Amino acid sequence: MQLTQDDIEDALAVVRRVVPPTPAYAWPLLARETGVEVIVKHENHTPTGSFKARGGLVFVDALKRAGLPKGLITATRGNHGQSIAIGARQAGIPSVIVVPEGNSREKNAAMEAFGGELLISGRDFDEARRVAASEASRRGFQFVTSFNRDIVRGVATYGWELFTQHRDLDAVFVPIGMGSGICSLIAVRDLLGLKTDVIGVSAERAPAHAQSFQSKRRVIGREAATFADGMACKEPPEEVVEIVLAGAADVVTVSEDEIAEAIRSLYSATHNVAEGAGAAAYAALVRHRQRFQNKKVAVILTGGNIDRELMAMVLAGQTPQV
Repeated sequence: MQLTQDDIEDALAVVRRVVPPTPAYAWPLLARETGVEVIVKHENHTPTGSFKARGGLVFVDALKRAGLPKGLITATRGNHGQSIAIGARQAGIPSVIVVPEGNSREKNAAMEAFGGELLISGRDFDEARRVAASEASRRGFQFVTSFNRDIVRGVATYGWELFTQHRDLDAVFVPIGMGSGICSLIAVRDLLGLKTDVIGVSAERAPAHAQSFQSKRRVIGREAATFADGMACKEPPEEVVEIVLAGAADVVTVSEDEIAEAIRSLYSATHNVAEGAGAAAYAALVRHRQRFQNKKVAVILTGGNIDRELMAMVLAGQTPQV
């Protein structure tokens, strides 16, 4: 997926009405732990607590220009749903957010607070997505996938902020769920003509993206049993797989224990809260730190929306089980 300067400037104009530029800080305690100059892009500092806010705002703005539908419906584990809810509320149309059973209570509450109607259905994200598509047809609402060009344009604004502030990055690690984050980074890097390696991160217990990269073709996973719900994807979109194969340097995996330890490290070193997916990029850098000694590497802290009970468990030294 190619983006132009006009694509970015148009998206920035929309995003800036709600989301200010987020910080990208070098934290010395993380450098001490890894031997790497670590830049943390703090996408936990948006009004929804994750990078997804950017995509939903730009997507709904594009709909307004083309003609708003009766309403919007989507499936999510939380952050994407908040972005659609906030965008729909600003546009003055209803939104329905379908989440699987056992979803984060705090993310559910946030989606409702942003104006979304919550519908709990399905054993996992992929089942919830099928329910959302059926419900959209029944209600006459527009079904919103987690990945489309306008969502990627919006998400790309964080990559623009990062790469224009730090043009000399050797690599950037980013978690992969439905793919808007990694695809936007690849597009902005290419637009700016940079040589930064973009490295995707999957959970060992939700490895479909890593398996697809290794197999050089789309692989449907057999499980997505990770507490890092932002990476709990079994069915990677075909377009995402193609973009990642063409533009990513690697897709690596991290364990549940490594994700939990990364949450603790980020809290101790930066006093920022990271959800599971938000900590996964740093977990991957720690695992592969020998490859990047004395280099400058960014990690995307994609969100901080972790339930209080889970955070307490992690800070107590435990790893949540799914």
